[in-house]
Amino acid sequence: MIDRPAPTSPGWQRWLPGLQALRGYRAEWLRHDAAAGLVLTTMLVPVGIAYAEASGVPGIYGLYATMAALLAYAVFGPSRILVLGPDSSLAALILAVVLPLSGGDPKRAVTVAAAMALAVGLICIAAGLAKLGFVTELLSKPIRYGYMNGIALTVLISQTPKLFGFSIESVGPVADVQTIVESILGGEANWTALAVGAGTLALIFLLKPFPRIPGILLAVLGATLVVGVFDLGQTAGVKVLGELPRGLPAFALPWISAADLGAVVIGGCAVAMVSFADTSVLSRTYAARMRSYVDPNQEMIGLGAANLAAGFFQGFPISSS
Repeated sequence: MIDRPAPTSPGWQRWLPGLQALRGYRAEWLRHDAAAGLVLTTMLVPVGIAYAEASGVPGIYGLYATMAALLAYAVFGPSRILVLGPDSSLAALILAVVLPLSGGDPKRAVTVAAAMALAVGLICIAAGLAKLGFVTELLSKPIRYGYMNGIALTVLISQTPKLFGFSIESVGPVADVQTIVESILGGEANWTALAVGAGTLALIFLLKPFPRIPGILLAVLGATLVVGVFDLGQTAGVKVLGELPRGLPAFALPWISAADLGAVVIGGCAVAMVSFADTSVLSRTYAARMRSYVDPNQEMIGLGAANLAAGFFQGFPISSS
């Protein structure tokens, strides 16, 4: 949805900016929003699955977290263009808590990750109600743009091994680049996977000058058809997701023991800080571009509501994507 400043309303309505925006919605926006939603879905599905696995939980739970979080933020979030979901900057923090507490049990991992999401949600909502959103005013424009470029660079490095068809254990950006180069020179690259990935990127860039053509959607569909028709998962070793469980996420309370509570809360505090930094930077940057205002306190509440929704529906902590 296009970001337009919504009129302020008294009472409960100011806590639900999504519903306020819906009241002023125009029918002519629907076609563009539907196209944008379709394209974003094609991006969020593989991203959600990949970051779920990087966070120590089965891939399907990345989709669960994405669905619940987006619906909650659409109601409580003040930004009309921000997208929330699994984020690479949170994966290491979540994994550091989930891995030792789960003991290799996938169900236990899902429970711990969901409990972390609830902790993050409660912390963010409490901070928003305490009007601590002023902290974002301390972030100058150079810091915000530097942070965004840093996120982009981190994502680029983390996804490069997947482009070449192999995996590495992330240590840090510099060490990861060195490992990637050594792996390629050592013959670990899958050149068929690279051809599929490079072709997908090339199609996206070729169609970028034509905004009316959903280049990302066409590229993802094209890559999926090529891999499926030529059975590249079996014949060329291209990694595919395989079959995923069907159905929608169910409401569930993530019960954890008192012994695990401390680690979950401490991890939740760390995730909440990083998540809010990500979200506030992106939200304010795009709001500045659209010449609109985003209430930082409501941003915290929206982020908290999204994490609560993810936690109650078998997800894990999320941030802006």
